[in-house]
Amino acid sequence: MNYRKCWIAFAAVVVISFAVLGYYGRELYRQAPPIPQRVVTASGDVLFLGQDISDGQNVWQSMGGQEVGSVWGHGAYVAPDWSADWLHREATWLLEFWAKKDHGGEYASLHKEVKASLRQRLKTEMRTNTFDPQTGDLTVSAARAEAIRSVGGHYSKLFGDDESLDGLRDAYAIPPNTIKTSERQDKLNVFFFWASWACSTNRPGSDITYTNNWPAESLIDNHPTSAIVVWSVVSFVVLLAGIGALAWYFAVVRAKEEAPHDYPQSNPLLDLAPTPSMKATLKYFWIVTALMLVQIGLGAITAHYGVEGSGFYGIPLAEWLPYSVARTWHSQLGIFWIATAWLGTGLFMAPAVSGHEPKFQRLGVNFLWGCLVVIVVGSMVGEWLGVQQRLGFVANFWFGHQGYEYVDLGRFWQVFLLVGLFLWLALMLRAMWPAIKKPNENRSLLALFLVASAAIALFYSAGLMWGRQTNLAIAEYWRWWVVHLWVEGFFEVFATVVIAFLFTRMGLLRVSTATAAALFSTTIFLSGGIIGTFHHLYFTGTPTAILALGATFSALEVVPLVLIGFEAYEGLRLSRARPWVSAYKWPMYFFIAVSFWNLVGAGLFGFLINPPIALYYMQGLNTTAVHAHTALFGVYGMLGIGLMLFCLRGAAVRQVWRTRVLSFAFWSINIGLALMVLISVLPVGLMQTWASVEHGMWYARSAEFLQTDLVGTLRWLRVIGDTIFAVGIVALAWFVLGLVTGWSIDKETAPPAKSTRA
Repeated sequence: MNYRKCWIAFAAVVVISFAVLGYYGRELYRQAPPIPQRVVTASGDVLFLGQDISDGQNVWQSMGGQEVGSVWGHGAYVAPDWSADWLHREATWLLEFWAKKDHGGEYASLHKEVKASLRQRLKTEMRTNTFDPQTGDLTVSAARAEAIRSVGGHYSKLFGDDESLDGLRDAYAIPPNTIKTSERQDKLNVFFFWASWACSTNRPGSDITYTNNWPAESLIDNHPTSAIVVWSVVSFVVLLAGIGALAWYFAVVRAKEEAPHDYPQSNPLLDLAPTPSMKATLKYFWIVTALMLVQIGLGAITAHYGVEGSGFYGIPLAEWLPYSVARTWHSQLGIFWIATAWLGTGLFMAPAVSGHEPKFQRLGVNFLWGCLVVIVVGSMVGEWLGVQQRLGFVANFWFGHQGYEYVDLGRFWQVFLLVGLFLWLALMLRAMWPAIKKPNENRSLLALFLVASAAIALFYSAGLMWGRQTNLAIAEYWRWWVVHLWVEGFFEVFATVVIAFLFTRMGLLRVSTATAAALFSTTIFLSGGIIGTFHHLYFTGTPTAILALGATFSALEVVPLVLIGFEAYEGLRLSRARPWVSAYKWPMYFFIAVSFWNLVGAGLFGFLINPPIALYYMQGLNTTAVHAHTALFGVYGMLGIGLMLFCLRGAAVRQVWRTRVLSFAFWSINIGLALMVLISVLPVGLMQTWASVEHGMWYARSAEFLQTDLVGTLRWLRVIGDTIFAVGIVALAWFVLGLVTGWSIDKETAPPAKSTRA
């Protein structure tokens, strides 16, 4: 079969999409919120320097960065969004100052006309851009200088050990003396001021702030712009048009279906003899299981900090394991074990697909495994040391905590991991090369497999594109290349191809059908997914064009998911195609779960927060956590588990598993994840959204709101889903351990293989 048109479409989508991503990335470099050389008063007094802002960014990173509250809506959810919180505190301080100075009373007691006049004065004060690009100076009034000092004093007490703020620190899960020196506290305050200034100050020649009027703050008329509303409507129209086009295409394809496929009568994989390197990959899956258990334990601790900020059921755990470290490890280990499962799958599949075991392949697989262990342990130790403020700015950047969610590990560990990924790519390439050179019907599928493998290695390098003191807007641009394109993009392409290989190798799909489907699915997904990266960047100091592109193309990301039910049905049908397929029932059921959570987590909950008007009010709320849990674990986690089980099954294909525990694990994990979201995280997120629309982002993330009895009850209800979920993970680990000890294996073995190659 000729796949030339499919490859042309795939190449066109990739080239055009990255051209757009690169062009507007250049625009972001030009239009990012400037870091002034000096911040001065109208009388010429220097308040602080631009270097202090950059150093303050490093202080913020060292204490955990986006793992302690958020800035511009990106980060953790227990503490406030510091940019929104600073903005509101500075605005209310100025209103109170002017009310007392000019009217002799508190702001709340003034007549509404006087209040309106003061609010207009505040808007003029805060939204007027007084940055001079010629001198590099940012000029503020004497009153605003006092406001900066006052708000900074509050934060110095908060991140220090002032006893009057013990209750607030507990609500924020911030230990006393998080920032141990007054010099570092002052620099942190300067960075928070700059992040807030970008939220409140209009771009030159515009009446819209650098962050497109985010966050919602009525005191300075930070409301959704016309572009936010219009492009939200456009995204809905694009979504409906895309659904209609895909439904039409699907109907045409169904009308041209090939003749029914004759499935093998017995398992074609029974004659698969695992090579030494394939056997060596099993240790990857033991590590996957161990990391999964640790991650789930850290997740329980992290969630509990939301209701008991400094302890864990009375144990003062935060003294040794602060919230910022627990959340860092929880998020990072999730990426690590999922990536390890997929890397192990690739190393297992490459010799199985080609039938070729290169010389020293087993040594390479073992060496890479050792490197991964060093990276995991080393980066975790470095992050703990960074948060404990035991590293200088440079040492923290290289070996400690970078402060950027999902890429928290220090630059040295990033480089180490990147080298490991290229080593993995080399191991994959040398094992697959004989099959790639040989002309056969698998060649296009192998080529796509190689492209996806190369992309996994290449696109992690985007994490090296920012420096220690890179402007936050630019660092966010590159961070989302890693989080969206690497994790959500090319790993999904890789997984699609691996599953296609598995099913063709088992004789359940024709190679032509699998190849065409993989190329089509990849092209459709990337057509929205690459430029859709911009939907993470609506409010991070980016120009309006990025908002428009992100809204439009992120809607297209949802389009393929509307037919996901057919994919799930096809998986269920294949799992019942022949009696021998029942040996693969539970790995395939995890693939079916991927389809379900793709629809619900990535599709439904993803689009809930994708349109600009929705994300304007929801960014940084628990609605984001709903999407993160159901998409990251529900899709990529379930996929990682399914791939792991397939490889474990393939490594001992003649064994008959005892699957009662595995069955329990599957249902417990899925039911627990659903309950975690539906009875706790989603209700809290929707309540926060209501508060954000009514009062502003600062209130939706405040201790005043999050410590109410109702929100507290909803947070405690999460224990139900979390417990069921955790028990399922433990059961899965017990099953995997049983494959080593023997309690997960029946004494009976499968009958000898017949000649059943598809």
